[in-house]
Order: sequence, then C-alpha cells, then structure tokens
Amino acid sequence: MSFLQMPHPTAARRLFLGHSGLVLSGAAVALLAGKDALAAQSGGGAPQDIQILNTALGAELEAIAAYQLGADSKLLQKPVLDLAVTFQGHHKEHAEVLAKTVERLGGKPVLAKPSYNFPVSQLKSQADVLRFAAKLEQGAVSAYLGAVPLFGNRDLAKAAASILGDEAMHWAILRNALGDTPVPSAFVS
Repeated sequence: MSFLQMPHPTAARRLFLGHSGLVLSGAAVALLAGKDALAAQSGGGAPQDIQILNTALGAELEAIAAYQLGADSKLLQKPVLDLAVTFQGHHKEHAEVLAKTVERLGGKPVLAKPSYNFPVSQLKSQADVLRFAAKLEQGAVSAYLGAVPLFGNRDLAKAAASILGDEAMHWAILRNALGDTPVPSAFVS
C-alpha cells in the first residue's frame, strides 16, 4: 500500500505501529542516536526491536523510491527537482541508520521492494507529484508521531522526534510549494 492510498494520517500511524507495536531496546536507542559505544555496552536487541526498526526502514525505502519516481518523471522544474532530491537524501540517511541499527542488533535489514504500487498514471504535472510527496510525508509524520510516546527510553523518543521533525518540515515545504498553507493547524495529528 502506498502512502497516497492511505485514507487518513491515523491509518498511516496504525499501519506503521501495527507492524510492530513494541518499544525499541536501549541498544537501538543508542544506535539511532549515533552512540555506538553506548549501544555496544547494551548488548544485542530483541526480535521485536528488529521488527519495529525494519518497519520504519521499509517506510523509508518506499519514500526513497517515491522521490526517485518524482525525479525521473521529468515533471519537476529545476528548483523543485533539487528539493525532491534533497528530501530523498534525508530519507536515504534515515534508511542507512535504521539498516545499520538492525544489523548491529543481529538482524537482517529489509530490502527495498522491486516495485511499489505508486499512482503513476495520476502523476501528470508537477503539482500532482508534489501532492503525492506531501501525502507521503504526512503519513510519515503521523507514523512517527504515534511512535514517539511509545518509547520507554527517552533517548529513543528524542531520536524518533528528530526524524518526525524532518518529515514535518518536508510536509510543510511541499504544502507551501503547492500554494497551500504550510502549517494548516497548531497541532499535528
């Protein structure tokens, strides 16, 4: 299921959390926060930790593919194309950290799917591509928002909130590029 097909941000959050529903270990927290030494002291991770990390990794890999689709569409003008590639780079960074964390916890990172069910036939203009990307980022914001309070370790909550902040900025910038109010309300849901 692509993010565009999700009927509401809450559905994205439930889908993301529904695959795991578990809190990450101290080792995952340390790894996500870039604290390799602390992670090494924490030991390996539980299978549930690897599962939630792989769920997040799968979503990041889908985002990378979606931005590649937009870049390859030839529908994006130069400044917008540059922005899309920058956002794709952020998702690549998220995916790299998540994959390394899964490996360090003794798991096998999920791989990108050979193809995704993106609405290619509906992408006929730059605005269509921007709407698609904005919906994807909205789903990511919702998913991370739902995950942050579930973390027992405050360091992990901080790491997830950092990714959430990045996704929210993407969403606001894409909304602005579409001529929509960048921040439509005082609260994100």
